[in-house]
Amino acid sequence: MKYKKLIVIAICSIATSNFSAQSIYPGQHTGKMKKETVAPMQVQSFDLKDVRLLPSRFRDNMMRDSVWMTSIATNRLLHSFRTNAGVFAGREGGYMTVKKLGGWESLDCELRGHTAGHLLSAYALMYAATGSEIFKQKGDSLVSGLAEVQTALGNGYLSAYPEELINRNIRGTGVWAPWYTLHKLFSGLIDQYLYTDNKQALDVVTRMGDWAYNKLKPLDETTRKRMIRNEFGGVNESFYNLYAITGDERYRWLADFFYHNDVIDPLKEQRDDLGTKHTNTFIPKVLAEARNYELTKSAESRTLTDFFWHTMINHHTFAPGCSSDKEHFFDPKQFSKHLTGYTGETCCTYNMLKLSRHLFCWTGDASIADYYERALYNHILGQQDPKTGMVTYFLPLLSGSHKVYSTQENSFWCCVGSGFENHAKYGEAIYYHNDKGIYVNLFIPSEVNWEEKEMVIRQETAFPAEETTVLTIHAKKPVETTVYLRYPSWSKKVTVKVNGKRISVKQKPGSYIAVTRQWKDGDKIEANYPMEIQLETTPDNPQKGALIYGPLVLAGELGTEGMQSPAPFSNPELYNDYYTYNYHIPAGLNTTLQVDLKHPERCLQRTGKSLEFRNQQGTLLKPLYDLHRQRYVVYWDLKTE
Repeated sequence: MKYKKLIVIAICSIATSNFSAQSIYPGQHTGKMKKETVAPMQVQSFDLKDVRLLPSRFRDNMMRDSVWMTSIATNRLLHSFRTNAGVFAGREGGYMTVKKLGGWESLDCELRGHTAGHLLSAYALMYAATGSEIFKQKGDSLVSGLAEVQTALGNGYLSAYPEELINRNIRGTGVWAPWYTLHKLFSGLIDQYLYTDNKQALDVVTRMGDWAYNKLKPLDETTRKRMIRNEFGGVNESFYNLYAITGDERYRWLADFFYHNDVIDPLKEQRDDLGTKHTNTFIPKVLAEARNYELTKSAESRTLTDFFWHTMINHHTFAPGCSSDKEHFFDPKQFSKHLTGYTGETCCTYNMLKLSRHLFCWTGDASIADYYERALYNHILGQQDPKTGMVTYFLPLLSGSHKVYSTQENSFWCCVGSGFENHAKYGEAIYYHNDKGIYVNLFIPSEVNWEEKEMVIRQETAFPAEETTVLTIHAKKPVETTVYLRYPSWSKKVTVKVNGKRISVKQKPGSYIAVTRQWKDGDKIEANYPMEIQLETTPDNPQKGALIYGPLVLAGELGTEGMQSPAPFSNPELYNDYYTYNYHIPAGLNTTLQVDLKHPERCLQRTGKSLEFRNQQGTLLKPLYDLHRQRYVVYWDLKTE
């Protein structure tokens, strides 16, 4: 408990620190990139260091995440790497001195080492988001240990498993996903350089890039196509990023090497040829195309990325903003038949949010921000168990199921890795800017420092429990600019006041309210966003529907009957039990909702000022992100009046 308090104090006490580190999104890489973004951008991102979260549920999640990630000893993360390289790992090879990580980090798991890559990114993100030195120290020590391993291996290769796994992949023999794991290391080391200015990380990752080039350059086209049938994550995105940082054309060649014809070519032809492909294998390949567009202005890459994003949102996304059933696409004409206990792999949403950020920079389209908000609140915010900080693999939408959380020592799934990152970077998509003004996309308590304008905007709000957000301007001198307030598609009759005086709002939902004036220190903007109940039915079955309040998916509480220990946690004694989980759903749970299709709000009664409602049968409904450790229903069996 003392350790937790120390971390919290460290995070909160350095809230005004400054950094030179940057990110990959357009607008964040000044001074770090030899190959700048050349494609036209409508808006740019702020550096994560320029945004600070104020007290809220988001910051609570971030604090829990910070405690977990810093509690994992560096020697434990490095043990499999050191064992692979024959580097000293502790007395008797670490057997007596290093407690081994379990689950996907076990010494016989072919994905071992991926968590170290995720944590390199998470430490870097948390350092930028909080200013706390503890995260830089954790990252520095992990990079230093990896550099030692790389030196011992001798040829630039770096991994927790032997290079023979790469050779198996090249030969086309069975192996899990070695390039997927390497992608996490590439990405993590790049983030360490960009966010914390760790130049050793850049040296290590460029040596890895050199090894990859020497390894893959001699391969013929037949071998290349056979090799990339195996999951490789977003390693081509990492190679584009490494190319942008260094200007080395060999890394761009590597990015192009991982171009997956079978996946990307149909998108070029505007074909929804997703079939039953593995969803989170698919999305990172499109992310690479997004980076290719930004670096080269490839019209094909932009068009296919835009097509894919809209295809996903319009046809393959559940009400909470998540996608996939047992990690795979399915026929949207059978949508309601895929409301299972294995929907919504968190890594898919993690990557869709990344893709959305790129598209928003290109277009400034409010509908992209609408999706981002929906997925952030309903999936990512609710991924974490508020009591333990553990996270889920799936977001089950089977009525009567419940969230299944990871364990501290014996999970380390892919969604645990992306989970470390998810809760460290809530600040990155709240605000954007261009030469005309600043965009307020999310209503999250926070401060943004717009250094170029010498102004700070502080956003204070109890949203979504309340409908109002207040922005206070702090400026050294008067600044003439525009504040673009997002007008969400879910709201109507928005009201805006500037310094207490109501202004005219002529814009429509799904756009931005532009407030242009000379802003002075202390000026305030108050925006009120009325929220209402809406019903969202499945495209193939109008008798299955979810209730939405503003951007929030409401879930009905169904209690804990039949939940057997170790529920709601995964059972590490079972093989990947999250994938075969038996929810032991009791018979007779009430999942039917009497509803007036024209007036769905009539089926619920709000209880007080909290975000709790009751339906006509007495079932309590609350935001899905607040539904933990019990069964729930999201998609109701509708009984229409």
